[in-house]
Amino acid sequence: VVCDHSKSAFYANGLTEEKVFLQKKEIADVSGKFGIKVFHGIESDILKEGELDYDEDFLNNFDFVVASIHSRFQMSENEMTARIIKAVENPHTNILGHPTGRLLLRRDGYKIDIIKIIDACVANKVAIEINSHPQRLDLDWRNIYYARNKGCMFSINPDAHSVHEIDLIKYGISIARKGGIQPDEVLNCLPINEFQDYLKEREK
Repeated sequence: VVCDHSKSAFYANGLTEEKVFLQKKEIADVSGKFGIKVFHGIESDILKEGELDYDEDFLNNFDFVVASIHSRFQMSENEMTARIIKAVENPHTNILGHPTGRLLLRRDGYKIDIIKIIDACVANKVAIEINSHPQRLDLDWRNIYYARNKGCMFSINPDAHSVHEIDLIKYGISIARKGGIQPDEVLNCLPINEFQDYLKEREK
């Protein structure tokens, strides 16, 4: 899986449309050379009104889309909840990234109704990320019990911005275990055919 930031995240070398096509070609070349399937994803920014930062047609270029907030944190609870739910309802969204936006010891999460957001994810067949970075650990394990009981799927991601950070995924695994999550509830633990089926199900 390759999943970089989108164009709004200029501070993290987010990909312009031109760079996306270059990356897509590189992924196809690697897949062909080594005979492996590399999924091409994007972490698309959720903008102020809940839209994603590429247009609908362009989002068709990706195998999957992680929708995340990286700006405008100081909205009211109702506004922020509606913003996130609108992004979850976007038919291109497959995963909701770091849903509360907290940075441990630095920033509290946004004001949101996490129950409504979890319910929206379940209704729209959108998985919720367990972000493994030690500053995030988001979704919080205390919200996992409710999400599991509602039938939510999860994705445990390292939030790696360099190769050596891929190992951070161990912290997300610990959070998932604390919440009682089983392997068949985690997208990136599924066999490749089941992972692909899950993505196709979202397209219906």
